[in-house]
Amino acid sequence: MAMTTTSAKRGLCGWLLVAVLLGVPAWGQQNPSQTGPPIRLTLQDALDHARRNSVAYQAAATDAGLAHEDKKQALDALLPSVNYNNSAIYSEGAGANGSPVKFIANNAVHEYFSQGNVHQTLDLAGIADFRRLGAAAAVAKARAEIASRGLVVTVVQSYYDVAAAQLKLESAQRAAEEGERFFKLTQELEHGGEVAHSDVIKAELQMNDRRRQLQEAKLRVLNTRADLAVLIFPTFSDNFELTEDLHLAAPLPALPEVQRRAALENPEIRAALEAVNAAGHEVTASRAGYLPSLSVDYFYGIDATHFATRTDGVSNLGSSVVATLNLPIWNWGATQSRVKQAELRRDQTKRELSLAQRKLLADLQTLYAEADTASSELASLARSAELSKESLRLTTLRYKGGESTVLEVVDAQTTATVADAAYQDGAVRYRLALARLQTLTGVLTTP
Repeated sequence: MAMTTTSAKRGLCGWLLVAVLLGVPAWGQQNPSQTGPPIRLTLQDALDHARRNSVAYQAAATDAGLAHEDKKQALDALLPSVNYNNSAIYSEGAGANGSPVKFIANNAVHEYFSQGNVHQTLDLAGIADFRRLGAAAAVAKARAEIASRGLVVTVVQSYYDVAAAQLKLESAQRAAEEGERFFKLTQELEHGGEVAHSDVIKAELQMNDRRRQLQEAKLRVLNTRADLAVLIFPTFSDNFELTEDLHLAAPLPALPEVQRRAALENPEIRAALEAVNAAGHEVTASRAGYLPSLSVDYFYGIDATHFATRTDGVSNLGSSVVATLNLPIWNWGATQSRVKQAELRRDQTKRELSLAQRKLLADLQTLYAEADTASSELASLARSAELSKESLRLTTLRYKGGESTVLEVVDAQTTATVADAAYQDGAVRYRLALARLQTLTGVLTTP
């Protein structure tokens, strides 16, 4: 027993140490950063916060930025470059044979270079590589859009889970209050000799059940708020409130409009198409290894025995042009191997494009059907919630008049609670179905 108590104390001390290190308030204490007025969050606010703080989305955006810079660097490589070179060569002086220098490559004992150089390379491989990197940048941009739309689904679900949990908490509070009122009613009727004690027992059991459901609803609100806070805030804080109604009207667009938008704005298809383009340019760049490449250098400056523009009244300034034509002859089949690799990758990207197109058609059909079903069921769920509340009211009145049994009242209470919860879940389902549909089409409606 002593060992168990000691272990528990150590565990508690460890938890408190972690809480202090992380800045988490102890149980029963309030975080000073959360004592101010709560932040009012619209769904768009939550999305903006999530994009800034989502590691996965920022990683995709970073990849897109890096790919864009790769494209710029490839373009720069195709344009003329300008450099200014300075060097000096000091050689050993005259040898035994009287030669002014001992090294054939040197023109004098002291030789100075100070020249500007304009360099240009004409190479089909460089052009193809620029186009490949341009397509790769488009792929990365499309993937960032995919990550953004996927994040929207996550935020929408978390945002409206909080809204639904809060509405369910209100329903649970009403149900708990109704259970207590009914328990008191059965006690009063028992004292008047109108009902049996078994009715009081059944009402008390129902009241206790409603109290437990209320505690679970409070826990659900706490958990959903914590999940949303982790998703959208850089530092943990649950000092916020939602401003958008879960049951705000959000009509489902017509199927032809959804299909048109999906054909034009689906990022997965764009990514697959650009991947095919990039693979095609890679094949071209690989085949360029069979072709000659030409480079041209223009030099202007001095190449003299003194570091000066004039020596003994003579100008040292001059210019030269060097053109180099590189003819590939033999490299043991390395170029052929690179071409084969590029062709294999190109064929694979074509297969992936075909799969993406088929998947889009299937997802469009299933996600639209899901959204349409959720939309049509939502009105029915709302009606059921209203009818269950009215049924509970009427059944309770009939019980007071001795026309119904305690089981009927308990059943009406349960039905009302379940119907209201189903209505909230149905609203979340519809919002989530819309968000998933919009991953294929972009924003169709304003939530």
